[in-house]
Amino acid sequence: NIMSSSDMVNWSDHGTIKVAGAGGIAKWASNAWAPSAAYKKINGKDKVFLYFANNASGIGVIVGDSPTGPWSDPLGRALITKSTPNCNVEWLFDPAVFVDDNGTGYLYFGGGVPTGKDANPQTIRAVKLGNDMISLAGTAVNINAPWVFEDSGIHKLGNTYYYSYCTNWSNGPYGNAKIGYMTSSNPLGPFTFKGTCFNNPSDFFGTGGNNHHTIISFKNVLYIFYHCEWLNKQAYGSQLGYRTTHVDVMPVSGSGLGNAKGTLTGVSQISSFNPYQLNYFSTLAWEAGINVYGVGNTAVSYNRGDWTGVARVDFGTGAKSITVEAGSSNGAVIKITLASPTGPTIGFITISATGGAFNYKKFTTSIITSKATGVKNVFFLASADVVLNTYIFSK
Repeated sequence: NIMSSSDMVNWSDHGTIKVAGAGGIAKWASNAWAPSAAYKKINGKDKVFLYFANNASGIGVIVGDSPTGPWSDPLGRALITKSTPNCNVEWLFDPAVFVDDNGTGYLYFGGGVPTGKDANPQTIRAVKLGNDMISLAGTAVNINAPWVFEDSGIHKLGNTYYYSYCTNWSNGPYGNAKIGYMTSSNPLGPFTFKGTCFNNPSDFFGTGGNNHHTIISFKNVLYIFYHCEWLNKQAYGSQLGYRTTHVDVMPVSGSGLGNAKGTLTGVSQISSFNPYQLNYFSTLAWEAGINVYGVGNTAVSYNRGDWTGVARVDFGTGAKSITVEAGSSNGAVIKITLASPTGPTIGFITISATGGAFNYKKFTTSIITSKATGVKNVFFLASADVVLNTYIFSK
């Protein structure tokens, strides 16, 4: 699934790409686990590279012209297998890719604990990538990560490289399935162990299990993305293995990482939402019941009672009207509210039958300007089956 955000709270759902299997982009692969992506200009053209694990047997790569594609399989095979020099480790998976300031790419991968080697598994590898990002520019080197289990991560702050990973379940000195980190002045090491920076989700949510993460810097703030089964437990009453993504701030102290705290609140919104430009209904902070269709610029399908919400919409001195692009076989009404789906109403949009759910037409309606001022959370609630594509408010 592809998602993006400019403010860290409203996220655009760009749909799902099928990577592995007969109907996928990389038809040679049977699985596409734990993907990691990077951007680079190749011969003056924007390219996105998505690295993935074909179960534990190898690392593949597909190439896109943008984060939403179109995608291609440049090799028709795995980039790294257990026959790649110095890559015959227990688990050849969980890739992490990094493009340095000079444009050089590096790939980190591996995992597993050989019998009797809990403290020093020696199963993580790193390799320099070729300029094309789909070849290797050297032999993979060992990342000597103590008590490692899986889940490679890599980021850079200043001139320091941070390799991070999930510790194993052997009751070692760094804890079970915590995120540990190491630093180096070189992307291929050697790395020095510094400590742990994120506990197992069981410490925050009462739901244990695997601890996978990514640490990134975005607009001068360091974040940790991770998953847990808290939502799974709320929905089903017990952990069934369904993991959902969380994000929280990763504290930094000098050259060291602090201990990030897992929360249900998440992170602060770093910029307000502009309603006076063309927006897609698939950019949202909250939702109930909806489905998203397409890849790239996606549309949202609502049934009766379904709703979406957008955080911190900045109306300024006031909105006058809204124009939506919508499709409906039988027609529907969209109620626009503030603060919550049952909050103060600022307008109703009547969507007449358009001849089909994805046969879009534009509809414009006035807004109660006296209410639609300043910064507000905005919700769209559907009375019947309808597909909503885009909208724009006017001042």
